[in-house]
Amino acid sequence: MTDTTDLLALDRQVCFALSIASRSVIGLYRPLLQPMGLTHPQYLVMLALWQHEPLSVKELGELLRLDPGTLSPLLKRLQALGYLSRERNTKDERALAVTLTPAGRALRAEAEKIPPAIVERLGMELAELQHLHGALMRVIAATDRDPGSRKV
Repeated sequence: MTDTTDLLALDRQVCFALSIASRSVIGLYRPLLQPMGLTHPQYLVMLALWQHEPLSVKELGELLRLDPGTLSPLLKRLQALGYLSRERNTKDERALAVTLTPAGRALRAEAEKIPPAIVERLGMELAELQHLHGALMRVIAATDRDPGSRKV
């Protein structure tokens, strides 16, 4: 039995629960993304582009909260897979514009099967997942307000 007065008890730590939940949920995505040739981080890039294309690399990094050193290899791999293109912005030669290719746009139809499959695999009610999402968005907002938290 856990001592409820121990503030350092592992199973009382928000960071521990978030870490385990994150790895576990991402693990559920793996077999669904594998037929598309995507990793979970690549899937997040594709989600952002399906919703907001075109984006500059900087905008994409800010949206996904990824630094350029992490984002660049993801974009190169997605470009090699034929899902996106990166070209110099005609209005600002310093900026790279990221756009989907026809194959990248077509992949969306396959990806639309993923959210319902994840809901089914989790075995949780949609309302409960929506509540969880809202709570996590509040956690993200709180960390954004903290001056000590890492920013991209």
